[in-house]
Amino acid sequence: MVVIRLSRGGSKKRPYFNVVVAESSKKRDGRFIERVGFYNPSAREGSETLRLVSERIEYWQSNGAQLSETVNRIVKLNAKGPDGLVAMKKKDEAKALARKNKKAADKATKVEEALSSEEEAAAPKEEAPKEEAPKEEAAAPKEEAPKEADDK
Repeated sequence: MVVIRLSRGGSKKRPYFNVVVAESSKKRDGRFIERVGFYNPSAREGSETLRLVSERIEYWQSNGAQLSETVNRIVKLNAKGPDGLVAMKKKDEAKALARKNKKAADKATKVEEALSSEEEAAAPKEEAPKEEAPKEEAAAPKEEAPKEADDK
């Protein structure tokens, strides 16, 4: 099966993707049939972020090639023009920020739960001796300590 997908390039933390037509059984960055564009998500303003050869993509789709989910999204945004890419980047940044905030909130709730469970575990141990202590005093007769004479 032929797939149109992204092939990653670039250095660590600076991805650069080629949009390629490849056999689905090949590795992500392996051998491909044809390069039909590129996508640079970390491009600076003013530089080209995306270029697709839509005629070749349509040709491969007519011959049975499937688009990956990401490439399908990129192709749709490319049809909208440069505004579509800007909107996609803003949406992706918002999603990343929301995930980061959710992760921090989950971590905070886990810490609070751990503290409250420790307090609850310690609280019953202190309450049990308080209830038993008055019973022991009532059962045992009061003894007075012997008085020592300091007369010499």
